[in-house]
Amino acid sequence: MWRLPNLVTGLRLFLAIVTFFALAGAALLSESLTPDQQFALERLAFWAFTVAALTDFVDGWLARRLNATSLWGAILDPIADKVLVCGVVLGLLTLGGNGMVAIPAALILFREFTVSALREAAAGKGVSLPVTLLAKWKTTLQLLALGAALLVACWGAFGLSDDPAVQGLARNIANLLLWIAAAITVVTGLQYWERAHFALIPHAHPRVRGDGAAEGEA
Repeated sequence: MWRLPNLVTGLRLFLAIVTFFALAGAALLSESLTPDQQFALERLAFWAFTVAALTDFVDGWLARRLNATSLWGAILDPIADKVLVCGVVLGLLTLGGNGMVAIPAALILFREFTVSALREAAAGKGVSLPVTLLAKWKTTLQLLALGAALLVACWGAFGLSDDPAVQGLARNIANLLLWIAAAITVVTGLQYWERAHFALIPHAHPRVRGDGAAEGEA
């Protein structure tokens, strides 16, 4: 039973790959697929992403419930999160149809790669950058926003309303959620950057002496 949380995390990683390839296949093979086949791939991508997003809450709960936290789980969990987010972002961009996704998606990707690089550099110096509470909420908001954007991108596959007003409202809500998620993502990235800068370059933050002067100042 102690392996169960890691198996759930591994399932999220697998479903993230399924999501990307289903979206990419629906887009790149559109000329050789029937509409029903293309819609089937889009529905597969949506449900794979939905289940994968839910596992993000399940594995942590199981680890605490079963007292099965592990170093491997701590490493695998953020990797699975990033692969899921990056996979659906790249899949959405491949599928196309909504140019408003590009900018917030790019901000999310830039932040994820930057923070990963910061963590690697900090780990090389023996410095840990633990996940913040806001960063945990960031992941939840990212998944919610990307799920909404994915639903809009696969709108026809689910036979949803043909009313342009309904479609426009759904698209606007998805775009708003994406921009909010991107903003929170950038904020958490800046927080990690400040913490890493302080830890790796301590002389850049001079301490104040008792007489009010900062140490290291000329």
